[in-house]
Amino acid sequence: MRTKRDRLFWLLNGAAICLSIGMLVSSAAWADETSERGLQIATEADKRDQGFGDFKVSLEMVLRNRHGQQTTRLMRNTTREQADDGDKTLIVFDNPRDVKGTAFLSHTHKADADDQWLFLPALKRVKRISSSNKSGPFMGSEFAYEDIASQELEKYSYNYIGDEQFEGRDHFKVELFPTNAKSGYHRQIVWFDKTEYRVWKIDFYDRKNSLLKTLTYKKYHQYLDKYWRAETMHMVNHQTGKSTTLSFTGYQFEIGTTDSDFTSIRLKRAR
Repeated sequence: MRTKRDRLFWLLNGAAICLSIGMLVSSAAWADETSERGLQIATEADKRDQGFGDFKVSLEMVLRNRHGQQTTRLMRNTTREQADDGDKTLIVFDNPRDVKGTAFLSHTHKADADDQWLFLPALKRVKRISSSNKSGPFMGSEFAYEDIASQELEKYSYNYIGDEQFEGRDHFKVELFPTNAKSGYHRQIVWFDKTEYRVWKIDFYDRKNSLLKTLTYKKYHQYLDKYWRAETMHMVNHQTGKSTTLSFTGYQFEIGTTDSDFTSIRLKRAR
């Protein structure tokens, strides 16, 4: 027969179990809510950039080492939007002489692994970039190959962190977790402004969940009365002290590209 002390013990133990279950249920509900809110914000940002069709733009890439020494490269970017898949992007290097004629092609996919190729004129051959190499540096810059591809919604899970002011603007902060096990990142934290849902800052965390890089966007301009593009993207590697700045000039939209302009066979003729 249970004593009063035994009954008190079981009552207290039962109450503790109920409290623990309640906390777990509450925590799960909160996680679902923040996940849904994060996805809503990312979806709205993606929706506002849909329908541009295609564009081309000139780029200047400035690479700096930890001592401030820098190298400048000039290139051209042509991008074509896909209605039912990710974007297709072709980047051709024009200067300096050691990289002139180098061409990079990316076919981003919503669910499957992206297809990427690199034409190296010195070798006169097209090299396919494997999934395991897409976390590596793009042409020696602080941008990885996976950073160059369009960032599709389906490639991440989301978590809304909260609101924060940054450079005088109100932002949503959203945590992104790559679904690709071969990504070079454990997670990213993205700052979206609350007015136009433009990205102003991204913190990249490596596979050990240590802060690796920060990307900041500057001087947004609007094109076709709808599409916002940053004039400058600046990536800093906190672990190496190196940085890369991309500057964009001369955006042209609705240029009439076709899918045949973005094939690996045509990379050698991309001039």
